[in-house]
Amino acid sequence: MTAPPLLQVRDLTATFTRGSSATRVVQGISFDIAPGEAVGFVGESGCGKSVTARAIMRLAPEGTPLTVGGSIRYRGQELTDLPEPAMRDIRGRRIAMVFQDPMSSLNPVMTIGAQIDDMLRRHGGLSRQAARRRTIELLGLVGIRDPALRADDHPHQFSGGMRQRVLIAIAVSCQPDLLIADEPTTALDVTVQAQILRLLLRLRRELGMALMLITHDFGVIAGMVERVHVMREGNIVETGATDTIFTAPTHPYTSALLAAVPRLSERGTA
Repeated sequence: MTAPPLLQVRDLTATFTRGSSATRVVQGISFDIAPGEAVGFVGESGCGKSVTARAIMRLAPEGTPLTVGGSIRYRGQELTDLPEPAMRDIRGRRIAMVFQDPMSSLNPVMTIGAQIDDMLRRHGGLSRQAARRRTIELLGLVGIRDPALRADDHPHQFSGGMRQRVLIAIAVSCQPDLLIADEPTTALDVTVQAQILRLLLRLRRELGMALMLITHDFGVIAGMVERVHVMREGNIVETGATDTIFTAPTHPYTSALLAAVPRLSERGTA
């Protein structure tokens, strides 16, 4: 018997409103994510991938109201009409999100440790001492050296890759069922990108969580996800198993995205 979906999305629409102007960014998409499954959402910038994630989390960009239509069910519970206090309990605790810009996601005047402590105390109900112990464990888990010392540093004292690790530590602090990673390797060099992707793979395996990986680059999802949704202009234009999408795409847009993935030539150039 097939297990029910962890997340079930049906006819999802997302519309931004500025004054009297309304722009529908997501056009009515449907998809499921099973418990423990890794799913990729791929498409060029502006196609609606990140807005889809924000709609699931019910998090609008500051100053831009977001209206969500359709149905979003987490373990059978409808999220679109959930009161905000109840939705805050879902965010972070059951569904967590890693944003693409760690400097805008972290509070610059709070230490890294204080920001993780706050999440643990708010969602996990831990005491101050227990939260600090868990914070140090989490920083070590995501590969930050000397975590007991670095917990008292501020975001500007970390490199871009280390800040992204901190965001991941915050996101997994309450062991969510689903982690949404929105372009988690943006602005990182190739070596650090690979490290972050390996970290996400390891945490997914160790924590047993599902992963929704959002990217504009097919190269990022290779080896990361079991299934891919290709988005264009707010629609899902192709869905399939990762291997099938890579070897036998059926939509011209998917083929164009795959053709844009850099490949090492068999012979070097002068």
